[in-house]
Amino acid sequence: MDKREELPKNPIEAQGMLIKAFYERFGQEALPIIKEICGKQGKALGLKIRKKVPDNRLSTVAEAFSKSYDPKDVKVVELSDEKFRIQGTKCPFGLENTSRELCEAVMEIDHEYFKTAVSENIKLKIEKTVAAGDGHCDTTYKVKTEI
Repeated sequence: MDKREELPKNPIEAQGMLIKAFYERFGQEALPIIKEICGKQGKALGLKIRKKVPDNRLSTVAEAFSKSYDPKDVKVVELSDEKFRIQGTKCPFGLENTSRELCEAVMEIDHEYFKTAVSENIKLKIEKTVAAGDGHCDTTYKVKTEI
């Protein structure tokens, strides 16, 4: 079956299909637009979760965040008020073997989610990504404190 004929299993996969098609059509030029729109989505989701959780500690927000993923695909490696690290074997957007840059643009959803729900001082580090052909994703969110 042609990739374009495949049906998405959920809204996130559908969004991923749209993002990939846009990226395939417009290439690098599409990345700032994808990043901007994904960032807005993350901010909206962050505002929503902030109203639902008892506090804005990274551990609290990360715990709520991790409930949205299938535990067979995503594993929480570290969870504290300073650091949240996860590893995944499957991209919910279906970005496997596309590009690291596309992953970084789409991950703006999660980055803005945590910046909005926890603190503007959240830093995102993508160590590995299945989008770049790595065997798994390895992502860390850290709260950077003022020194």
